[in-house]
Amino acid sequence: MFYQTTKPSAFSGFLSMCEVVFHSIVRSVRSKHNNAFMALGLNLLQTILMVAAFYVMFSVLNMRGSGVRGDFLLYVMSGIFLFITHTKAVGAVAGAEGPSSPMMQHAPMNTMVAILSAAIGSLYIQVLSLFIILFAYHVAITPVHIEEPIPAFGMLLLSWISGVGVGLILLVIKPWAPNFVSIVTTVYQRANMIASGKMFLANMLPSYMLSMFDWNPLFHCIDQARGYIFINYNPHNSSWEYAAWVSLILIMIGLMGEFYTRRHVSASWSSRR
Repeated sequence: MFYQTTKPSAFSGFLSMCEVVFHSIVRSVRSKHNNAFMALGLNLLQTILMVAAFYVMFSVLNMRGSGVRGDFLLYVMSGIFLFITHTKAVGAVAGAEGPSSPMMQHAPMNTMVAILSAAIGSLYIQVLSLFIILFAYHVAITPVHIEEPIPAFGMLLLSWISGVGVGLILLVIKPWAPNFVSIVTTVYQRANMIASGKMFLANMLPSYMLSMFDWNPLFHCIDQARGYIFINYNPHNSSWEYAAWVSLILIMIGLMGEFYTRRHVSASWSSRR
């Protein structure tokens, strides 16, 4: 009949939120396939096929000379890994559940948990795929040597963060213009096949072509990563600071837009479209 209410501390509230995010990440990863191993296997297959396709294309077009002196397949993978991490983060965050989703009716769930789970779930799959592919390549083909592995992995994380920023902007716009966001997301992911610069080096581009790519934070991440991976390459025309500042600005704008949209979105919007 009598009960005492206790106000949870900030630390216990943080732990509770981490638990909800963890279960949401598991749900996000399992949503790709009923079997978690199959979800990882499909992502591995996609990455391997893309690496193989670009390796064959470079060989057929006799473009292997445009790479860095060193392991050519590692040069190809350095661009593919960061590209896939970025585009997957964009798609995952842009497709996260919004304020009008039925999941938001459950008390612990909110839009921030949905965004975090989608973003971290995407990173988990990509990092796991990266280590499995590099381990198999190291054991079965040739030893992998990365000159500065920690900064190189930092560029992978920065490409993921920039993808989260872009996806967050698209997620904010989606309740207002869902068809437009769907088209823009697809076009952005396809355009990055070229605009990411994974097929060439920034140092080899003339100035008039460099201006066509240096707006893209992913372009800077890939070029800087190759500078950390190969001892024979020193990137002069890219900057990881630019990618970090752009990512921070996108995330801040996205969070402000998400707060505004959450207060004004209505479940009846979808029925009027």
